[in-house]
Amino acid sequence: MEIIYVLIPIAMIFVAIAVMVFFWAVKSEQFDDLDRQSVSILFDEDTVKPNSHPVPEKEQAEAAQEKGMPL
Repeated sequence: MEIIYVLIPIAMIFVAIAVMVFFWAVKSEQFDDLDRQSVSILFDEDTVKPNSHPVPEKEQAEAAQEKGMPL
């Protein structure tokens, strides 16, 4: 029966920590957009990345000829 005097305060501490973590997550906007990630897998992104540079056609043709590929 004496163990209950230890377990109840420990349980209360765990609940207080869980409530603080929940309020921190809400305050830091973790739950603002729940639908975007679940739907984003359905759509392809064929956009050019900002740091990538397209290879000119002349360089592509030269690379294909070096590999022995027909144009």
